[in-house]
Amino acid sequence: MTDVQERVFTDTEVAERLAQTLPRWKHENGWIRRKYKTNSWKGTLMVINTVGHLAEAAWHHPDITASYAWVEVRLMTHTAKGITEKDFQLARKIEEVVQWQPAQEGGALEGTPRDDLRFAYIKYD
Repeated sequence: MTDVQERVFTDTEVAERLAQTLPRWKHENGWIRRKYKTNSWKGTLMVINTVGHLAEAAWHHPDITASYAWVEVRLMTHTAKGITEKDFQLARKIEEVVQWQPAQEGGALEGTPRDDLRFAYIKYD
């Protein structure tokens, strides 16, 4: 959609940025990646759909690998052939939404029950 050249971060810059803002994300083989553990296939699908919605809204598309109880998200700006600001911003938004725990914020939203695995879907860090 845009012809703007995107600045590709060096490996050192990526490592520093992840350490500062996304400590659970890793930089490997040209991607930044994060594995989310879930409690079941239902949770896995919820994470995939959340990531899909955020990526589509941002018009920046990750690679996703999934199994019964985990989802791995990998980001790289394909057109730039490297890690750009787009990757960091989408990773931050994914992290914010997937790791959201309303029960810890107080207020009317209580969050899913942790003591009843029928309703648990993600294993929070």
